[in-house]
Amino acid sequence: MCVTCGCSDDGEIKITNLETDEAEHNHTHTLPDGTVITHSHSHDTHIEAPQIHAKIHNTTISLEQDILAKNNLLAAQNRGWFKGRNILALNLMSSPGAGKTTLLTRTINDLKQQLSISVIEGDQETANDAKKIKETGSKVIQINTGTGCHLDASMIERGLQQLNPPLNSVVMIENVGNLVCPALFDLGEQAKVVILSVTEGEDKPLKYPHIFRASDIMILTKIDLLPYLQFDVQKCIEYAKEVNPKIQIFQVSATTGAGLENWYAWLSASL
Repeated sequence: MCVTCGCSDDGEIKITNLETDEAEHNHTHTLPDGTVITHSHSHDTHIEAPQIHAKIHNTTISLEQDILAKNNLLAAQNRGWFKGRNILALNLMSSPGAGKTTLLTRTINDLKQQLSISVIEGDQETANDAKKIKETGSKVIQINTGTGCHLDASMIERGLQQLNPPLNSVVMIENVGNLVCPALFDLGEQAKVVILSVTEGEDKPLKYPHIFRASDIMILTKIDLLPYLQFDVQKCIEYAKEVNPKIQIFQVSATTGAGLENWYAWLSASL
């Protein structure tokens, strides 16, 4: 159980390699005294842990853990892993339907001759978005969180073992669609990117300030729809700057390509 944000336990987490269709998932044991133990295994490996069972059985366990501290430790390890391989890792966050996957596929297709981009896809269920990424020819791993509402550093560590991105490349991490919990969990990324579509309302930075305050980049998507909407771009930018004066903002349309050159220039300069 994630006591920080209230999401479910890790028993439903599943990591799928889209190239091999091999899946790793968590397995849960419930002991007679009600203690729950979770460990992971792949389709051909089931690691029993009798010593853990013996240690925990008939023992009182405090379930209150500093989840963020543990996550931050793993995130620091991930960050070192990325740095040692000169990999630019970005954590893409947004509400559902803001256009993360569409922006990702357009970015990969437009830059495939210049940058090697691998993707970690996060969703509660299905591999639908990962399949779209796979069609671009990019390496992709799907992480399904079950009832969980965000990715964490441990999931990224496990996903990277299967993704195996090349040196001097980019790893895009598409987080679960949610404007709250993903902002709390460092994944080891170099930068957080919050994506906001013009169909959502210009006051989102004020309603969900933490994610905008935690982000380095804000990408305003679907700007091709502005003629059909009552969305005040300038107010949205002002609200974002009010919450985070240092945030860098790009206005783009993944459909028409408008504004993408600035986003691409930032990517190339950041690697």
